[in-house]
Amino acid sequence: MVLVLVIGDLHIPHRIHDLPAKFKKLLVPGKIQQILCTGNLCDRETYEYLRTVSPDVHVVRGDYDESALPLSVTVTHTPIRLGVIHGHQCVPSGDLDSLSAIARQMDVDVLISGHTHTFQAVEYDGRFFVNPGSATGAWIGNVNGEPTPTFALMDIQGPVVVTYVYQLIDGEVRVEKIEYRKDIETAKEPPRSMPQSIPNSPPPQQQTVW
Repeated sequence: MVLVLVIGDLHIPHRIHDLPAKFKKLLVPGKIQQILCTGNLCDRETYEYLRTVSPDVHVVRGDYDESALPLSVTVTHTPIRLGVIHGHQCVPSGDLDSLSAIARQMDVDVLISGHTHTFQAVEYDGRFFVNPGSATGAWIGNVNGEPTPTFALMDIQGPVVVTYVYQLIDGEVRVEKIEYRKDIETAKEPPRSMPQSIPNSPPPQQQTVW
């Protein structure tokens, strides 16, 4: 089992000063094995904070990030391949056909993207598409009002990805669950059942360009 935090579009400090306190209370060190960030952090202090949650942090370049970051990242948790992009490459923004074409090009089962500041988790064309939204609820010009702060946790168990979306609504954290199962004809064993706890030991530290 691998627990992956999917987060992005924080826009700290340009549009908002910090993550919601109730989110930070949930993101305790030692329980999350990996972080995949869709970009627009937008400062090193926020990146260093994420590294306190898990040392295995992968960040892609958003349209407000420094150019040293990669435009895309691919990670594998066999048999699941995950791709991460910011999403500003997708025209129109969030379009599933455009995202599907990117997922095929990257040869991934799960494509994680941001940019729209709106959470989405949907299976389409045999692949799974996740947008964690904005973890801070940062302002975006094409949305009326303020976006709902959201992030996602992915529990990857073999060919099964269980995604939990955390939403801060009226000052309270609400959680919903979405499941994706990769179709593997020759799977050696059936997916394991959902565990009751998550491991406490973090993975070895990996280097990330900032």
